[in-house]
Amino acid sequence: MGLPIWCEDEAGPYQAVPHAGAGWRPVGKPARQPHEYIRGGTAKLLTLFRPATGEVRARGVAGAPNAVLHPWLCAELAAILADLPPPPDRDDPAATRAAWTAWQAGLGRPITLRAVMPPLRMLLVLDNLAGHRTPELILWLFDHGVMPLYTPLGGSWLNMAESLQRIIVRRALAGQHPQTEAEVIAWLEETVAGWNAAPTPFVWGGKRRERRARARQRRLGGSGAALAVHQSIAA
Repeated sequence: MGLPIWCEDEAGPYQAVPHAGAGWRPVGKPARQPHEYIRGGTAKLLTLFRPATGEVRARGVAGAPNAVLHPWLCAELAAILADLPPPPDRDDPAATRAAWTAWQAGLGRPITLRAVMPPLRMLLVLDNLAGHRTPELILWLFDHGVMPLYTPLGGSWLNMAESLQRIIVRRALAGQHPQTEAEVIAWLEETVAGWNAAPTPFVWGGKRRERRARARQRRLGGSGAALAVHQSIAA
């Protein structure tokens, strides 16, 4: 059984202002937004996303300093780890350490591991930010068997989390006019709850890639036909 991979990212900030969105309106009666530029506050969305299952753990906040992000992240990771099967009993410290060092092979500045490491249980992909590399956070992750992978290593996995965030934000705010920061937070969290009711896994080479391939083929096919017509006329 492979290691579960979770991706962490902070989306936003999102303002409590009118947000553009598609909608149907009668001819001659376009939708109009207030012309006053009144900012009702901003919100961010702390996100933990597992591409293999589509599960999302998220929390809307007014800001995401370390004092907010780290306690939330550690609490969510602890809950996730509690639901995983117990780690195997290994009496070979060298093999346990090798499982950790394998994920740092080739890095110019690998993270210094503890002298004795617990069994590796999870991979956590994060942005390469100073707040994500504090000694307190890294040591907590090590103690709980979580290997942090920072971008650009694992960047493709983090791109999936950012794609998920765009879906959530579009569903929550497109075409809407939240009046307050609290409304933005509530709508984002409600949308996450709706997503988790029927999550969509992000699969390498899956249906999304197939749709992109069909769209690209249509574009290339149309361009080829237009080029053939142009060449026949020129001849």
